[in-house]
Amino acid sequence: MLEMDGSRRPPRVLVWGENVHDQEDHEVRQAYPLTMHETIAAALRRLLGERALVETATLQEPDHGLSSARVAEVDVLLWWGHVAHDVIADEVVDRLQRRVQQGMGLIVLHSGHLSKIFRRLMGTNCHLRWREGNDREILWPIMPGHPILRGISGPIVLPAHEMYGEPFNVPAPDSLLFISNFSGGEVFRSGMCWTRGQGKVFYFSPGHETHPVYHHPEVQLVLANAVQWCAPSGAQATLESSLRSPEGWFERETT
Repeated sequence: MLEMDGSRRPPRVLVWGENVHDQEDHEVRQAYPLTMHETIAAALRRLLGERALVETATLQEPDHGLSSARVAEVDVLLWWGHVAHDVIADEVVDRLQRRVQQGMGLIVLHSGHLSKIFRRLMGTNCHLRWREGNDREILWPIMPGHPILRGISGPIVLPAHEMYGEPFNVPAPDSLLFISNFSGGEVFRSGMCWTRGQGKVFYFSPGHETHPVYHHPEVQLVLANAVQWCAPSGAQATLESSLRSPEGWFERETT
């Protein structure tokens, strides 16, 4: 993580988008005129500034935008996929798995729970219950001291979203950060962390393509915080944030 002059370089962040819905679905284009991946990248650039170099890649590029040379330089990878999981070449999945084990951070978003790389790292089929519709989702932060929750002052409310529900077939997480509840009464572990080798993995469920979830300021803040948490230790020094601590919503019991 050192440049030739000995100074630390900003960590390289790559937002990977499947970019199928973005191109083919009018409703998605209305919600995300810049595409989902570019919307996420723009938010990260705004929140992290010069503390990170944020780029994007898509399925349609050679090697899915994930060549050996490019992946070798990535410090944190954000992944959104849905309808083309099986298109991802196994050699690319192997490449990503090695990089995570070597220390690359991985943030898996919404329907990326069925991506080859997430299933490979979890060792399970990662199935869950779901219902497409316009449910209200409330994401309850339950571990306020965790860096990913920095600046989150209370529950995140999404007025309309797709329902994801338990059981969610993943290994028990190292940290459970969010539990969601929906208008149908379902609950879901919507934010979880694991380590795999030297790398950190964060799954965050909000992000159905027809809902403007990635425009939500607190969702954007969670993703920016997650980039900071997932970055390899050498890169984290360049990502110290001035965002406030999560105070005011978690009160200690007094005697």
